[in-house]
Amino acid sequence: QLHLVESGGGFVQPGESLRLSCTASELNLNGLAIGWFRQALGKEREGVSCIASYDDSTNYADSVKGRFTISRDSAKNTVYLQMNSLKPEDSAVYYCATNLERLCGEEYDYWGQGTQVTVSS
Repeated sequence: QLHLVESGGGFVQPGESLRLSCTASELNLNGLAIGWFRQALGKEREGVSCIASYDDSTNYADSVKGRFTISRDSAKNTVYLQMNSLKPEDSAVYYCATNLERLCGEEYDYWGQGTQVTVSS
């Protein structure tokens, strides 16, 4: 089945940084909008960030603005989520997904398995 693969999660202390990666062997991500989502224990899944393909525009949830940066490396077929100044409330399983469109939107059809991010002292 078509899927994306996340990596880069881990256990860090508050204030530290992580960089998550999203890629896929079965799918060229360069022509697709890629979103990052997260789901904490007991919480609904929420959108974190998205990068479009058409114009490389980006958006971010208010909770991560100024701390997280999404970017794309077309040569590596990879989308990154740089997470700085991590807070305990950032702890969640992080997923990347695509809506199979060039622009970001609300419906994302293909997902990865997730990577765990835990922020704790």
